[in-house]
Amino acid sequence: MTPDLSPEQQRDFEAAAFRRLLAHLSDRSDVQNIDMMNLAGFCRNCLANWYRDAAEGAGQVLSKDEAREIVYGMPYADWQARNQTEASPQQKAAFEAARPHDH
Repeated sequence: MTPDLSPEQQRDFEAAAFRRLLAHLSDRSDVQNIDMMNLAGFCRNCLANWYRDAAEGAGQVLSKDEAREIVYGMPYADWQARNQTEASPQQKAAFEAARPHDH
Protein backbone atom coordinates (compact mmCIF):
# COMPACT_ATOMS: atom_id res chain seq x y z
CA MET A 1 0.00 0.00 0.00
CA THR A 2 1.41 3.36 -0.97
CA PRO A 3 0.59 6.48 1.04
CA ASP A 4 -1.61 9.14 -0.45
CA LEU A 5 1.02 11.68 -1.45
CA SER A 6 0.73 14.56 -3.82
CA PRO A 7 3.20 14.57 -6.71
CA GLU A 8 4.95 17.50 -5.03
CA GLN A 9 5.28 15.62 -1.73
CA GLN A 10 6.63 12.57 -3.50
CA ARG A 11 9.18 14.71 -5.37
CA ASP A 12 10.22 16.53 -2.20
CA PHE A 13 10.61 13.31 -0.20
CA GLU A 14 12.57 11.65 -3.00
CA ALA A 15 14.84 14.71 -3.24
CA ALA A 16 15.39 14.66 0.53
CA ALA A 17 16.23 10.96 0.43
CA PHE A 18 18.67 11.55 -2.44
CA ARG A 19 20.38 14.40 -0.55
CA ARG A 20 20.66 12.15 2.50
CA LEU A 21 22.17 9.38 0.36
CA LEU A 22 24.76 11.82 -1.02
CA ALA A 23 25.60 13.00 2.51
CA HIS A 24 25.93 9.41 3.67
CA LEU A 25 28.23 8.53 0.78
CA SER A 26 30.27 11.65 1.51
CA ASP A 27 30.65 10.54 5.12
CA ARG A 28 31.62 7.04 3.94
CA SER A 29 34.39 7.92 1.52
CA ASP A 30 36.09 4.73 2.75
CA VAL A 31 33.54 2.75 0.75
CA GLN A 32 35.03 2.27 -2.68
CA ASN A 33 32.96 2.46 -5.86
CA ILE A 34 34.08 -1.01 -6.91
CA ASP A 35 32.73 -2.42 -3.64
CA MET A 36 29.41 -0.68 -4.25
CA MET A 37 29.32 -2.06 -7.79
CA ASN A 38 30.15 -5.57 -6.64
CA LEU A 39 27.58 -5.57 -3.84
CA ALA A 40 24.78 -3.36 -5.15
CA GLY A 41 25.29 -3.03 -8.89
CA PHE A 42 25.67 0.76 -8.81
CA CYS A 43 28.14 3.33 -7.54
CA ARG A 44 28.63 7.07 -7.20
CA ASN A 45 29.36 7.34 -10.91
CA CYS A 46 26.05 5.64 -11.68
CA LEU A 47 24.26 8.19 -9.50
CA ALA A 48 25.99 10.98 -11.42
CA ASN A 49 24.96 9.41 -14.73
CA TRP A 50 21.34 9.07 -13.56
CA TYR A 51 21.37 12.67 -12.34
CA ARG A 52 22.69 13.84 -15.70
CA ASP A 53 20.09 11.76 -17.56
CA ALA A 54 17.31 13.35 -15.47
CA ALA A 55 18.68 16.84 -16.11
CA GLU A 56 18.96 16.23 -19.83
CA GLY A 57 15.44 14.79 -19.86
CA ALA A 58 14.29 18.15 -18.51
CA GLY A 59 16.28 20.08 -21.10
CA GLN A 60 19.25 20.98 -18.86
CA VAL A 61 22.62 20.01 -20.29
CA LEU A 62 25.17 18.84 -17.72
CA SER A 63 28.60 17.49 -18.50
CA LYS A 64 29.79 14.22 -17.01
CA ASP A 65 32.21 16.19 -14.82
CA GLU A 66 29.48 18.58 -13.63
CA ALA A 67 27.21 15.70 -12.66
CA ARG A 68 30.03 13.92 -10.86
CA GLU A 69 30.90 17.07 -8.92
CA ILE A 70 27.28 17.26 -7.72
CA VAL A 71 27.40 13.66 -6.49
CA TYR A 72 30.94 13.69 -5.09
CA GLY A 73 30.72 17.20 -3.62
CA MET A 74 34.01 18.08 -5.30
CA PRO A 75 35.71 17.51 -8.64
CA TYR A 76 35.99 13.79 -9.34
CA ALA A 77 39.78 13.93 -9.72
CA ASP A 78 40.04 15.47 -6.24
CA TRP A 79 37.84 12.75 -4.73
CA GLN A 80 39.90 10.06 -6.45
CA ALA A 81 43.18 11.52 -5.16
CA ARG A 82 41.83 11.77 -1.60
CA ASN A 83 39.82 8.58 -1.32
CA GLN A 84 40.25 6.02 -4.08
CA THR A 85 42.49 3.05 -3.47
CA GLU A 86 43.77 0.51 -5.97
CA ALA A 87 41.27 -2.30 -6.44
CA SER A 88 42.48 -5.72 -5.40
CA PRO A 89 42.66 -8.56 -7.93
CA GLN A 90 39.65 -10.12 -6.15
CA GLN A 91 37.62 -6.92 -6.44
CA LYS A 92 38.50 -6.60 -10.12
CA ALA A 93 37.59 -10.24 -10.80
CA ALA A 94 34.24 -9.87 -9.00
CA PHE A 95 33.51 -6.72 -11.00
CA GLU A 96 34.31 -8.39 -14.33
CA ALA A 97 32.15 -11.40 -13.42
CA ALA A 98 29.11 -9.26 -12.67
CA ARG A 99 29.88 -6.21 -14.81
CA PRO A 100 26.73 -4.41 -15.95
CA HIS A 101 26.45 -4.04 -19.72
CA ASP A 102 26.80 -0.24 -19.51
CA HIS A 103 30.07 -0.13 -17.55
